[in-house]
Amino acid sequence: MTAHTRSLHLRPLGIVGGAAATALESGVGRRLVGGRLVYTACGIFLTSKGDDGTRQVENARVLSLAETIAWADKEGGDTATSVHKWLKQLSSSPPPFAGLMLDCPARSLPLIMGIINVTPDSFSDGGEHANPASAIAYGMKLWEAGADILDVGGESTRPGADQVAVEEELKRITPVVRGLAERGTRVSIDTRNAAVMTAALKAGAHVINDVSALTGDPESLDVVARSGTPVILTHMQGDPRTMQDDPRYGFAPTEIYDYLSTRIEACAAAGINTSNILVDPGVGFGKTLDHNVDILGCLSLFHGLGCGVLVGVSRKRFVASLSHDESPKDRLAGSLAAALVAVDQGVQMLRVHDVAETRQALSVWNALNPVPE
Repeated sequence: MTAHTRSLHLRPLGIVGGAAATALESGVGRRLVGGRLVYTACGIFLTSKGDDGTRQVENARVLSLAETIAWADKEGGDTATSVHKWLKQLSSSPPPFAGLMLDCPARSLPLIMGIINVTPDSFSDGGEHANPASAIAYGMKLWEAGADILDVGGESTRPGADQVAVEEELKRITPVVRGLAERGTRVSIDTRNAAVMTAALKAGAHVINDVSALTGDPESLDVVARSGTPVILTHMQGDPRTMQDDPRYGFAPTEIYDYLSTRIEACAAAGINTSNILVDPGVGFGKTLDHNVDILGCLSLFHGLGCGVLVGVSRKRFVASLSHDESPKDRLAGSLAAALVAVDQGVQMLRVHDVAETRQALSVWNALNPVPE
């Protein structure tokens, strides 16, 4: 591979919870994105982009926080500027999202987004909540179990799924969004279509969750910008119908980071306030098992984007691939294990099917990782 351009990425490492106060007091760590975790080291990736368009890791090293600062200052120039900017960003508290604090160490974090599929063909629970009354009742059950946001989707984005006509998607989601909003819940609409976004907002939705990162419909950027609605940008290679055909990356985490960075820039250029953006690296969306494992191991990298980070691992195929090929509803234990890997890296929101079980796991995690004074 002939290298054309090089990029630098910084990943917080040596992340501690229970010993966070000691790390802060001794000066060897900094608070990670304003939360209860502290990072004490950095992974530094230098990647090169070749003729095939993918990025390969050319050089990687792990340095203590003090060594990272000393190295950057010695390199000087753009490297020093970028590293100090990243370090400041990694320690800064993200702004509230949809009225929810992302950095409040006094409460249980991360936040929980409960999934409500009003589709006949979702990979996990297709058809179970296709009836509006059933979907609303199920949503209220998730809300009462501790969900902070309810994510309503009328189009399956499982691997191999065909796109649904806008009229059908509207028919599926509108009464559910309206019913949940009228009951005082915080609702997110999971869609790639601008017309569905607009209708959902009129019905009371508070958040737009777009698996295409606002690239699936040329009008979607404008809808979000004009409405000022908080938005979640997800990485997906290809589209749901083809995304698992042959996904390829050099090093998936840094390529996804770069893609999301360009989408944040596109949003800002369209008039969307970056404080209204969450990013999702898109586990399972156009990724192999190895890609997913690499992403989960490098989630702290995405804090460098300056936005809150959402992760969805619930019941996904990679859980069964790492275990005994269980069906979606039998993947709870693996889903919780993967979710806690994300929590250990400071992720601010989890998108899940099993809200009560996730809330219980987070309660234990928070108790074992006290707030550093």
